[in-house]
Amino acid sequence: MNSSLFFTEEHEMLRRSVREFVERELVPHAEEWEAEGMFPDWVFRRLGELGFLGLHFPEEYGGGGGDYFTNIVLMEELAKCGSFGVNTGVAVQIGMATPPILAFGTEEQKQRYLVPAIRGEKIACLGITEPGAGSDVAAVKTYAERVPSGWKVNGNKIFITNGYRADFMTLLARTDREKKGYKGMSLFLVDTDTPGYIVSRKLEKVGQWSSDTAEIYFQDMVIPEDALLGEEGRGFYNIMWELQGERLIVAVAVIAIAEVTLQQAIEYGRERTQFGKPIVKNQAIAHRVADLATELEAAKSLTYITAWRYDRGEYPVKEISMAKLLATQVAFRVCDEAMQFMGGYGYMMEYPAQRAWRDMRVSRIGGGTDEIMREIIATSLGLYA
Repeated sequence: MNSSLFFTEEHEMLRRSVREFVERELVPHAEEWEAEGMFPDWVFRRLGELGFLGLHFPEEYGGGGGDYFTNIVLMEELAKCGSFGVNTGVAVQIGMATPPILAFGTEEQKQRYLVPAIRGEKIACLGITEPGAGSDVAAVKTYAERVPSGWKVNGNKIFITNGYRADFMTLLARTDREKKGYKGMSLFLVDTDTPGYIVSRKLEKVGQWSSDTAEIYFQDMVIPEDALLGEEGRGFYNIMWELQGERLIVAVAVIAIAEVTLQQAIEYGRERTQFGKPIVKNQAIAHRVADLATELEAAKSLTYITAWRYDRGEYPVKEISMAKLLATQVAFRVCDEAMQFMGGYGYMMEYPAQRAWRDMRVSRIGGGTDEIMREIIATSLGLYA
């Protein structure tokens, strides 16, 4: 696809700037962060100093005032740092936990949470998933009860990216037990140093080791009245809006990671000789690479076009679901095939193919599983009418 359809010279200047930062300040540490199981907080601060955490936010809050494709540039270049966990942590900061603040927050909330998040001075996490409420967001049980001093919250969240070290959480909780399903939910902004906010444990995962993931408990946690984000009772609708941006940024990130992984496999195939010639010149391998490159380009085209519509204020839920479904499935297939091309070496920890394969798997779960994406698409097509 001709990138000039979507990217201007300003985008390309940004790309060069991000790439230089990634190569100079992130790549040298990727292995270390994987081994330690967490990338350091200074990455957020440095990204904030460089203006990379606010590319798509208004200038009045310290952002760059750019279009959605500035975020795409950032995600595509971060994919080259060698640690997908960095992409995930940053994606939560810029595309998941903070957009609801801009969309639904008061001016005071924007100044208190959004501005420092853009600067990288506060790290954000998003509290939706619970042990009994993942794909079924309407099953959320964490309850925020009105009390004289504000809201008393009790409940449990799990699989929370950035949750181990976050300064604040954008929290979805039930505020009316009389209303069932998606009704009676609200959003809140919660400081993680609030008494009763308990980081229970840092979770061990198959992949994305450098991205911290936590389980959180709320035990009689009292938050002020002005912690409410947006209108009371509109939390489900507002978080469904947020999920569209989340799914789109996931599609962008996985395609970028898959492109890097496929290129690494091609380079390996040019150097690895079997039966008297480089394995990439084996027709069975070459044709499979051709198929994967074609699938990646198709997924990228759908994602770019959908992002273009989203950037112009449309709400293309069906196409976003399609992009997320296609991108994550193709990207995982690319990583799986890359390991296959490399044979035993691809399975060794010293080669990056295994990391991409491990890291990529969760993309078909987080932000909406394959099954949920298909359900949304099927409903949009009127198949259940």
